[in-house]
Amino acid sequence: MSSGNHYVYVLQCQDTTYYTGYTTDIEKRMKAHKEGKGAKYTRGRGPFSIVHEETYSTKREALQREYFIKQLSRKEKEKLIHNKGGAKDEYSKKLSK
Repeated sequence: MSSGNHYVYVLQCQDTTYYTGYTTDIEKRMKAHKEGKGAKYTRGRGPFSIVHEETYSTKREALQREYFIKQLSRKEKEKLIHNKGGAKDEYSKKLSK
């Protein structure tokens, strides 16, 4: 398993939708989104703003968290964004079980 900085982020698109992604380099990934070379979902939905970001030491943890966030409803994502990671504690508890 690789270790280092692994990021999970949530973008808010111009149409107010959210996109959740994983990367090891936030700046490079944002550049790709802005150039239309990122995820298919974000093409044509810019400009974007990062509204939430979390850092993990392993890729596995980050990808699990990305999947978890993608399963959340819009209302739950908004709660996560406004609580600045409050739901992360609940997620961490689930991981440690």
